[in-house]
Amino acid sequence: MTGKELKQFFETHLVPSSLYKIGGKHNHRICMEQVKGGWEVFFSDHKDRIGVLRFADEASACVRMKEEIRKVMEQLYGLTWAAGTA
Repeated sequence: MTGKELKQFFETHLVPSSLYKIGGKHNHRICMEQVKGGWEVFFSDHKDRIGVLRFADEASACVRMKEEIRKVMEQLYGLTWAAGTA
């Protein structure tokens, strides 16, 4: 899975874009960003990166970001998709 495919998945599953940022960082969102040597998934709070998870490849970062967004959707809205849904 690529970041573009992940974004399409989120759009299809009606995930508010205010929850995430793919390909950079944005305040108060779960972000996925390419960095030297791989990819990072983290929560952005002003200039801080909280809970940084590092991955060697984009596909692994996408899987983790998708799971984190699934948890947030379940907590905030009581809605989610089945874990492992492609």
